[in-house]
Amino acid sequence: MSALIEIEFRLNGISRRVSVPLQMSALEMLRDMMGQHGTKYGCGEGECGACTISVDHRTVNSCLKFAVDCDGRDIQTIEGLAATPFGETLNRAMVEHGAVQCGFCTPGIMMQAQQVLTDNPDASRAQIQRGLEGNLCRCTGYRKILDAIEAAAHPSPAVD
Repeated sequence: MSALIEIEFRLNGISRRVSVPLQMSALEMLRDMMGQHGTKYGCGEGECGACTISVDHRTVNSCLKFAVDCDGRDIQTIEGLAATPFGETLNRAMVEHGAVQCGFCTPGIMMQAQQVLTDNPDASRAQIQRGLEGNLCRCTGYRKILDAIEAAAHPSPAVD
């Protein structure tokens, strides 16, 4: 039986405290203990990006991060991003541009898109594409995904 380690962190802006086994991944903690099911288990090797989260405002593959390493950190999942104005804009753009088919990869792509555009709000299409290289989608071509992210980065004014 593995010893439990108590950790404290902020999850989507809310202080949380939980006891986790030393070897538990952040992905397992988020899904199994915190109910953050938008973060997906894909490859378990950090190759697909389905488990992308933000830790202290930098994206990471949660399958490769130990839960204990979240102690004292600010964690954001897709659920937290979706509740922000940018998350709402990006979600709408993904739907409007047909960038979502099965949706499995979408949370990780949205988390990474936020990082790319936070680092460079005026990112070119090539820069966005480069920034998404660690996120795989098996259903769509990436054109619609890139179109959606570009649209979210530079939304058109609303027409009444």
